[in-house]
Amino acid sequence: MLRRLLLLALIAGAIASYFWFDLGQYVSLDYFKARQADFAQDYGRNPALFLGGFFLVYVMTTALSLPGAAILTMVAGALFGLVTGTILVSFASTMGATLAFLSSRFLLRDWVQGKFGSRLKAINDGLRRDGAFYLFTIRMIPAFPFFVVNLLMGLTQIKTTTFYWVSQLGMLAGTVVFVNAGTQLANLQPGQSIFSPAIIGSFAALAIFPWIAKAIIGAIARRRVYKGWSKPKRFDRNMIVIGAGAAGLVSSYIAATVKAKVTLIEAGDMGGDCLNTGCVPSKALIKSAKVAAQTAHGDRYGLKAQQPKLDFAEVMARVKSVIAEIEPHDSVERYTGLGVDVVKGYAKLVDPWTVEIARDDGETQQLTGKNIIIATGAAPFVPPLPGVENSGYLTSETMWDALSGRPKPPERLVILGGGPIGCELAQSFQRLGSQVTIVEMAGRLLGKEDEDAATVIEAHLRDEGLELLLGHKAVRFEDGKGLIVENADGESVVEYDEVIIAVGRYARVTGFGLEELGLLEDGKLPVDEHLATPMPHILVAGDVAGNQQFTHGASHEAWFASINALASPFRRYKADYRVLPRVTYTDPEVASVGLTEAEAREQETEYEVTVYQLDDLDRAIAESETAGFVKVLTEKGSERILGATIVGSHAGEMLPQFSIAMRHGLKLSKLASVIMPYPTWNEGDKYAVGQYRLARKPEKLLRLAEKYFSRRRG
Repeated sequence: MLRRLLLLALIAGAIASYFWFDLGQYVSLDYFKARQADFAQDYGRNPALFLGGFFLVYVMTTALSLPGAAILTMVAGALFGLVTGTILVSFASTMGATLAFLSSRFLLRDWVQGKFGSRLKAINDGLRRDGAFYLFTIRMIPAFPFFVVNLLMGLTQIKTTTFYWVSQLGMLAGTVVFVNAGTQLANLQPGQSIFSPAIIGSFAALAIFPWIAKAIIGAIARRRVYKGWSKPKRFDRNMIVIGAGAAGLVSSYIAATVKAKVTLIEAGDMGGDCLNTGCVPSKALIKSAKVAAQTAHGDRYGLKAQQPKLDFAEVMARVKSVIAEIEPHDSVERYTGLGVDVVKGYAKLVDPWTVEIARDDGETQQLTGKNIIIATGAAPFVPPLPGVENSGYLTSETMWDALSGRPKPPERLVILGGGPIGCELAQSFQRLGSQVTIVEMAGRLLGKEDEDAATVIEAHLRDEGLELLLGHKAVRFEDGKGLIVENADGESVVEYDEVIIAVGRYARVTGFGLEELGLLEDGKLPVDEHLATPMPHILVAGDVAGNQQFTHGASHEAWFASINALASPFRRYKADYRVLPRVTYTDPEVASVGLTEAEAREQETEYEVTVYQLDDLDRAIAESETAGFVKVLTEKGSERILGATIVGSHAGEMLPQFSIAMRHGLKLSKLASVIMPYPTWNEGDKYAVGQYRLARKPEKLLRLAEKYFSRRRG
């Protein structure tokens, strides 16, 4: 600790002296031009001493992260010429950078890694994957000042020797550009225009250097990642899309719209999980269950309450009919008509540009694609619990066929997982006659949602008769249809007739040739901010990307992936997730966009909360659906919306106003200026704004107004 304090004091003293004695005046082009002749004479009399002194000054400047390194680099060019100046600065800057690196490491690395390790995760991960190339990329493309790179790298695990040689190599090109600019400035004569062709050329080189460096880095990266593969001279398709779920359908549609030649490959049913086993069937089931619940509680609406006459087989048949009615929207015929070449079969990449298709008709086909989009979706995750293989478990994919045709739903149904899928299915089956138990390891349901929202849903589910085993960990399955769970009180058994596992989903990345191409890391497919894999012509969209698992999110990503593929190399867009809404279709629904309170606290974002309870809303009262609220998070001291959570019967339809406002940077008060028809659920959003204003009414101004109107009355 003493050594750290001494070093810190020494550095602080040196930096303070620099500013106290105004030493920065000596590190300027004006000072150099005024003393240029003197410097030239000193250099001529004793070159070794002058070079050594300059070298030492440069090292100390960069070691202490003082301003002026760029000026000193140009001065080196002016005094010593291009070759000598470049050699001198290259070694001096690298040595100074290494000293700054070591100081940062000695003083702060252990403390910073312990306290802010999560925030440095991206850098740490990059260095673990390919430390030297990662640092080289940063050096070549100075997105932020080099001294920041020095200090930040000292906080990581990179080796000192690696830092030194990569820094020297990575900074060399930039050093040459700056030194060359100095050589031109040295030749500038009194009265001569600074806008001479040579000087303009030198500063133009400075301006375009980041783009040149970026192109060089891109070329090196491509050479490395495609090493050993031969790129075709011609391609059969502009784009090949693997997977015909939401992401694949949208990607191929966009390509066909702009007249690119595109092939869409699907091994299963068109429409993917959403149409066949996810969004569509679950919402059809939820509607049937809601009607059953309203019938059973008709007295809430002035009607006679009675138990619905339920034929579960008919309910499941209706689910199938809803799928069949929507199927044409995602059919082979429709997309063929749109100009997409649709191939039914299983796709596998045999090289970075060639896809081999085991077609449904028994034939094998190979196609080459300029770009390839992986849209293979996700599958339910089944935890490796002892006995799970013999448990007869169902998932959100297998349950539809397994339960179809039954006259009654399962009498005792256990749902493992209290997320959106688990809660939606649990409430629906309870309303259709099952006795449902939710087993959730966390202490509450809907862990990603607002805690107050989860509390409302938990209360409703309990009121409807569901058993919620929160804070219970599934331990194992036993013969005889029993799930052993564990909490602080020990183990207990939950008996069931059917069990649905709904603990999450994992990306489908195996079996498509990605392993053979070396694209998987620890079983995952790394994707950058442009949705590109390490092979940039192979892009990803939808659940397989791992950024979110929503159908609308898949469509959103498909736009970025397909446009980035088709517009390459002229333009690339970063996928934007800032305003990605989500809805859990329980009754009442939970809809949210942006930050929750927990996320705001985690990000250390200062915020204010406004809540409007729906039991005050006329439409909610009229429909006897008063449970829920509108909660808005705003930036402290401003009307900028950070997030919104709505719990209510029509929360999903109420949310888009907040999404639009956040997307376009509208202040919260702008929602108050929108005229809402009466009586509608959307008035709740406007009334939430009213609550915000009411809490911030100008009391002093109102007191003055009261006095004014009192006087007006005489």
